[in-house]
Amino acid sequence: MKDFTISISFDMRSPEWASPTPRLYRAAIEMAQFADRIGADQIGLMQHHGADDGYLPQPFVLAGGMAAVTSRIRFLLGAVILPLHDPLELAEQIAVVDNMSDGRLGVIFGAGYVPYEFAMFGKSLKDRARLMDEGLEIILRALKGERFEFEGLSGTRPVFVRPLPVQEPEDIVLVGGGVAASARRAARFGVGFGPMKGDLVDIYLAECARLGHRPRRYFRPRPGMPMAIHLCEDPDQGWEAIAPHAVHVITEYARWAEAEGEGSNSPFKGLTDPAVLRHAGMFAAWTPQMLLDRVRAAEGGNIGFQPLLGGLSPDEGWKSLRLLEATMPALREAIAG
Repeated sequence: MKDFTISISFDMRSPEWASPTPRLYRAAIEMAQFADRIGADQIGLMQHHGADDGYLPQPFVLAGGMAAVTSRIRFLLGAVILPLHDPLELAEQIAVVDNMSDGRLGVIFGAGYVPYEFAMFGKSLKDRARLMDEGLEIILRALKGERFEFEGLSGTRPVFVRPLPVQEPEDIVLVGGGVAASARRAARFGVGFGPMKGDLVDIYLAECARLGHRPRRYFRPRPGMPMAIHLCEDPDQGWEAIAPHAVHVITEYARWAEAEGEGSNSPFKGLTDPAVLRHAGMFAAWTPQMLLDRVRAAEGGNIGFQPLLGGLSPDEGWKSLRLLEATMPALREAIAG
């Protein structure tokens, strides 16, 4: 069997000219229930703060609502920006959502990179490595049931969390990142790894072996699959429907990269023209047959859908999901090889 994951992801962006926010949230809950019923593998929920378009700031809240209407699909939250938040509170949120979902939760923690977000929470970008390490230690120890005192940047504090999660903490928590240090951090803490580049997985596995830690859940990114697929009966009409939303998403990511000082190295640079963006392949409008052909030709990867991409009308998103439902038996067959 090929190594594919069928994912339905939501970032809940809602620019002023797109669908209203309340409509998107209602649709997201309904779409999660639908994805669970048709046999998708995973729901992805993202996180950023202070975005003009309402980018999802509280993925644990939305995951709890989705857990209540699903029974088998897994949730992957990320990247949750650990240095911005109280790790004790994050541990409690993990425990509650893991119980609500009966052990279907995974959380990728990232170090963050947007200066404005750190300013909002009164944190310094210079402290993010230390805050990552402190936060991971507190979360893992707390979710194992320990009662302890921890001395960190904010002083000495008592820590105790109840309820405990259904899963082992190391099976819930992953470290995300695009540099070797993130791979080593994941291995050092004995947790999973969600890299941005496939070659970092080898560093993670080697470091796990060196430290005598069992590798946990990890992903090996593979080229060839878009960030998001919109299924449609006509690719040109499908692209016309999603193009302004895809351009909005790319424009906002490029703006954050520029604020970080990485504008010239950003993978989103120069992609704000719809024709250029379509050619780049980050977002795709495919017929079901085009999807099946691509999956049959590939060895694995993420088959990702964002039915509310950049505030896309739920009506348009439902068209894609219903085509996915009709295609699912053939898609599973293609994945099985």
